Amino acid sequence: MAVLDLTGKTVIVTGASSGIGEATARALHAAGAHPVLAARRADRLERLSEELGGALAVPTDVTDSAARQALVQATLDRHGRIDGLVNNAGAGQLKLLADIDPAEFSQLLELNLVSALAMTQAVLPVMRSQGGGRIVNVSSGSIHTPAPMVATYAASKAGLATFSAMARVELAADGIDVSTVLPSLTATEFGGGIFQLGTEPFPGFVVQSADYVARVVLRLLRTGEASIDIPHGAEQPELTEVPAG
Repeated sequence: MAVLDLTGKTVIVTGASSGIGEATARALHAAGAHPVLAARRADRLERLSEELGGALAVPTDVTDSAARQALVQATLDRHGRIDGLVNNAGAGQLKLLADIDPAEFSQLLELNLVSALAMTQAVLPVMRSQGGGRIVNVSSGSIHTPAPMVATYAASKAGLATFSAMARVELAADGIDVSTVLPSLTATEFGGGIFQLGTEPFPGFVVQSADYVARVVLRLLRTGEASIDIPHGAEQPELTEVPAG
């Protein structure tokens, strides 16, 4: 396992304005990397950029082709390379099946799944020219736990996990490691912030911090491991560490 030193590396983080994306950007900055902040909420990106020493912030709708290309070009203009991509941008949906508008579901798939393909395609020529790179796709542990009101969200995240596994096989020859992280319940803006840190909304499910998930994401960027399915329950700090050997 080739461990990547993140010092000085350039990593695009989508959905960086809050939650896991914001925490990942902070963790990358603390590790000496150059996080590139991408999200739709420009005001939040600007504030985060100031906190992270002027990190490049590019307001981006990842479902828009021109915006994706502008993000890649801005990253190259500032840093000259792209070493990593964290496909984190996404949205939740809590609705019973009978109440879901198929057009709404299509929009959710566009954001949660199709944009990950499109962002991967956008950075692919750069990573190939550099001889490799690391991509981490943020799926969800909900794909293993059937429950009411999350069918569309879980379906989109299941698609992302499958896409990620297939992309890993296809891009291995290019030296590009594609990894998947499947967070458990996490204290973010999901569902209007219904999951509060440290609470146990369901037996055995303890709401974890976005910082914890971010540290797992950094482990994957460093190691290029295929997947980490974060266990439910209390946080396990050892899961954020790079395995010996």
